[in-house]
Amino acid sequence: MKRFCLECDERLLGRQDKKFCSDQCRSAYHNQQNRDTRQLIRKVNKVLRRNWRILSELYNSGHTRIHRSKLEIRGFQFQYFTHEVILPDGLPYRFCYDLGYALPNNTMMQLATLEQMVLSEP
Repeated sequence: MKRFCLECDERLLGRQDKKFCSDQCRSAYHNQQNRDTRQLIRKVNKVLRRNWRILSELYNSGHTRIHRSKLEIRGFQFQYFTHEVILPDGLPYRFCYDLGYALPNNTMMQLATLEQMVLSEP
């Protein structure tokens, strides 16, 4: 029974379980298979990094409270965050890596670092 490379359709010789004729064909095949997933991950990471930069600029300039619209103007996307920490009083803080925010009244935001949240736990 003749077997053929999954990437270039060249006839395979050698081991019975061989799927590719070369390392280049193996890499090309797997790169093609994973391309869509990598593009989605790259897109999400780009948004997360942008959100983090916006929070970082504000936090490092001394802001701990800021109006929601100021983030929106800078292009902050609220639906993207890495994780959420819920305080004992029920107030959720959403984080982009180590910088986070809470929306206690849906207009003014409280900024915080993950380190501050860990230190404030009982």
